[in-house]
Amino acid sequence: MRVVIVEDNVLLAEGLRLLLDLEGATVVAVLHTADEFLPAVDEHAPDVAIMDVRLPPTYRDEGVRAAAECRRRRPGFPVLVLSQYVEHVYSAELLRQGAGGVGYLLKDRVSRVDEFLGALRRVAAGGTAIDPEVIEELLRRQHRDGPLERLTARELEVLSLMAQGHSNGAIATLLAITERSVSKHIGNVFAKLGLPADDNAHRRVRAVLTFLNASSGI
Repeated sequence: MRVVIVEDNVLLAEGLRLLLDLEGATVVAVLHTADEFLPAVDEHAPDVAIMDVRLPPTYRDEGVRAAAECRRRRPGFPVLVLSQYVEHVYSAELLRQGAGGVGYLLKDRVSRVDEFLGALRRVAAGGTAIDPEVIEELLRRQHRDGPLERLTARELEVLSLMAQGHSNGAIATLLAITERSVSKHIGNVFAKLGLPADDNAHRRVRAVLTFLNASSGI
């Protein structure tokens, strides 16, 4: 896995590089500004990017805007965004392209190495990995009369865990139900959201994106 890191905190950037090196990934570039990102993607052809939301010079939204522009030019390009806090507007910005391969984690999650690496692998493979705290915030913002209104409370719970990147087995364990029940709930979610019967993994990503977009109000 070839990775570009864009992080202005040198200590965190080097820590990420060391961690990924130990995991056998190839860090093709470590950058500290958003302006360096798009040229680096063109030059190194990475499989995934890890990017801070706030980067120089204004430390507002340079990172997420660069990530969104990259995904506009290269639809589905995998980007895992790191943020110090839950910032709804930035998580929504990344979802506008409506493709998989997107992650949004709080920086505290990096210290949970297995969770972080699992999220990075899912994003690189075209899946999603949304921080549980971000999911909670999106659920609080859920709009009425949207596609999620057709889901039961349990189906919505299953879908939110899917958005975090959990497998069917993990969802079953977390909800203390059988894996067969999880599969049934997911089938109901697909049907109620009107997702066509194509590749199951593709439908899973589309269901998660529907959930995130509807919850974000975008």
